[in-house]
Amino acid sequence: MRLLLVTDAWEPQVNGVVSTLRRTCQELISIGVTIERISPEQFITVPCPSYPEVRLAPFAYGAIHKTLKQFAPDAVHIATEGPLGIAARAACLNSRMRFTTSYHTRFPEYVRARWPIPLAVSYGYMRRFHDAAAYTMVATPSLERELLARGFRRLRRWSRGVDTQLFHPREADESPHTEPVFIYLGRVSVEKNVEAFLALPLPGKKVVIGDGPARATLQQRFPEVTFTGTLRGENLVRTLSAADVMVFPSRSDTFGLVILEAMACGVPVAAYPVTGPIDVIEHGTTGWLSENLREAALRALSLNRATCRRTAEQNSWQIATGQFLNNLVPSRKIVRSRVRHFARSRRSGVQHVNPAR
Repeated sequence: MRLLLVTDAWEPQVNGVVSTLRRTCQELISIGVTIERISPEQFITVPCPSYPEVRLAPFAYGAIHKTLKQFAPDAVHIATEGPLGIAARAACLNSRMRFTTSYHTRFPEYVRARWPIPLAVSYGYMRRFHDAAAYTMVATPSLERELLARGFRRLRRWSRGVDTQLFHPREADESPHTEPVFIYLGRVSVEKNVEAFLALPLPGKKVVIGDGPARATLQQRFPEVTFTGTLRGENLVRTLSAADVMVFPSRSDTFGLVILEAMACGVPVAAYPVTGPIDVIEHGTTGWLSENLREAALRALSLNRATCRRTAEQNSWQIATGQFLNNLVPSRKIVRSRVRHFARSRRSGVQHVNPAR
């Protein structure tokens, strides 16, 4: 099977979308899928307004149209709604090729956090973008219900996984401390609501792992907090595993991949009871959900770390990738049988499931 993947989010960006797409590509390649990726590093780019670390490629239509013809994909997936996604959508429609999309990021809320653009306007754009797809993939039941209420159609579930070999609990004698350690992991930007965590009157120590446009301001305002910047690999796992609780203050994430990563390290999670956390966290078992974030963080201190780990182990990238694979549609009618045959023949390696969560 030949898959064309188009995404505005790719390395060196560090976020849940990139992590999800990178791991999904690895799983698909391991079972024989040939992937042609179109992403910003292949083009001349410009900085994203208010977020210069993110580079956008606004002049890619011709290259994408040419790739559609030369690569002749069996399926096309457009992962993001940025300039590359817009160009790929137009190229597919002009070539009468079917495609799928995925809804990773609440751009309307992200835009409103920076500029006074009404949500109705932004969601109208997002709805029109995704309505052209055969299916739009969403990560959680709560997000699916929310988008259906906003008029989105033809939604399919595509969950997430966690690398439990990389993310694992610390040894008993590692990182000893007498006071609790509360940690935040993710982008340090206004839409992530990091300040809500930093302002909490909590005992012990606070640590922020990650980088972003709001880091300098927050680091100046909260000098008592340890800001590590971006960490990867074992450095990330070691620091995350040393925490007693991960606090997830975002109200705008569609899933929260870092929640699974924390749980895989045996770290319970405190969060608001909103879309994303309510689908991933088992309240009172692997984390605590409350509109009072301080209460949630303190309650999470008493939760069982081994239970968090066992729950994370149930979320594999193999199962998530099986959902993705079975949501794809043939780009042209003549290859429908090839796509269906590939999906059936590979289910022994990547499982097809209808998740309850």
